[in-house]
Amino acid sequence: MRPSILHRLLRRVASTAALALVAATLSTVGAAPPAAAAGGLQQVTGFGTNPGNLQMYEYAPAGLPANAPLVIALHGCTQTANGYYTNSGWPKYADLWGFAVVFPQTTSANNPLSCFGWFDPAEDSRGKGEAASIVQMVEHAKQRHGSDARRVYVTGLSAGGGMTADLLAAYPDVFAGGSVASGLPAQCATSQAAASGCQTGPQKLTPAQWGDKVRGSYPGYSGPWPRVAIWQGTSDYTVYPANATALRDQWTDVWGIGRSPSSTDTLPGNTTRSIYNDASGKPAVETYSVSGMGHGLAVSPGSGTDQCGTTAAYFLNAVCSTYYTGVFWGLDQGTPGGGQLPAPAGLQVTGVTANSVSLSWNAVPDAASYTVHRNGTKVASPTATTYTDTGLTAGTAYRYTVAAIDGSGTPGTTSPQVTATTNGSTPGQCFTATNYAHVSAGRAHTTGGSVYANGSNENMGLYNVFVTHTLKESPAGYFVIADSGCAT
Repeated sequence: MRPSILHRLLRRVASTAALALVAATLSTVGAAPPAAAAGGLQQVTGFGTNPGNLQMYEYAPAGLPANAPLVIALHGCTQTANGYYTNSGWPKYADLWGFAVVFPQTTSANNPLSCFGWFDPAEDSRGKGEAASIVQMVEHAKQRHGSDARRVYVTGLSAGGGMTADLLAAYPDVFAGGSVASGLPAQCATSQAAASGCQTGPQKLTPAQWGDKVRGSYPGYSGPWPRVAIWQGTSDYTVYPANATALRDQWTDVWGIGRSPSSTDTLPGNTTRSIYNDASGKPAVETYSVSGMGHGLAVSPGSGTDQCGTTAAYFLNAVCSTYYTGVFWGLDQGTPGGGQLPAPAGLQVTGVTANSVSLSWNAVPDAASYTVHRNGTKVASPTATTYTDTGLTAGTAYRYTVAAIDGSGTPGTTSPQVTATTNGSTPGQCFTATNYAHVSAGRAHTTGGSVYANGSNENMGLYNVFVTHTLKESPAGYFVIADSGCAT
């Protein structure tokens, strides 16, 4: 593209906040999103109120078990969910290791170059815009697949990498880990004018100042923090390598660890990995510097376990970043950093009532406590090897898993799942909850993004956590809306 044409295009898009990562992606400007997903990728509609006007696509292997991990993968500017699905390698490891992948998609309706709004506080802040839409996708996918709420991860390339960092900062309670590929530090830019400057050289802030940008994204939150992988090519002149340094400074400060690596090794593709351990000796931050690589996601086509992806624009042949990211997160059934406590054996249901389930399991040596998860959500942290879950709905099935927690607070491997069904039902009971909670508890169901009361099939509105209704059960299993009053 001739420089004069480039300059005219840059002037035209500047007023629409498309400065973010323009130079890397002009060759595919105008690429339309796929009308229909291909090769196993499926579009999902009705996942929430969708304040960020995004589209949701997902890939889930056949026979995916409950309590499997969930990965969110964000494309770069001018890319699509289908392109990221096709070239990144994530479907291979979803099949191999057993997890679902959600591919959010933004379009030119949001940004002329289909960039995620990593530089816009209205889009990348907690509870707002595109960030809120992505978290709604997470909640929908967790419900749809029974995913483990403790093992939700987010990754992204370029503008998607910038949004990944912002999501980790704004929602550390949602994401257990992240991977930023050729991306930007969290909250590097808060306006379109600052976006281009971040790309070529982020602000010269101290690690504490970078860390404050994370801590300020969710005030009052004190951990646990996500484990973060940072991928960067040394010859990237679109998002300069200084961004990887700033990302390292930011997240090591958040973790309260030093900036000198605990260890360094060499991977394929002239890649140097530096590992920064937490206080317990487990990797909290890892940086991957790919010598000579430009702007893009590192892939390594082939059939080997550590090979993945397809080369294309901004999918560059070097090393399979997806494989090493997945291992870092523990998706291969291993442990980030090793030394994880084993799964508690012998988990069993020892008793049920109409509103409670009692569990027991075998002790794990060196466990300081345990976490009990119901339907993928943490409900208790007992120190004993028994627990009674109360306040449940009669005649409802619940899924449980247990994991041991070591002295540093690190969870071990999750136990196999058991299912318990509470006794009977209590007609005449009333339940006030969000639509999401009613569906989770088995009092309602979803169709086409809306929620309907079980039995009466009354329309309760959108499937989300913002709409609340009172339901009355009478007779057993038959629910009616009782917002105006619920006499038993």
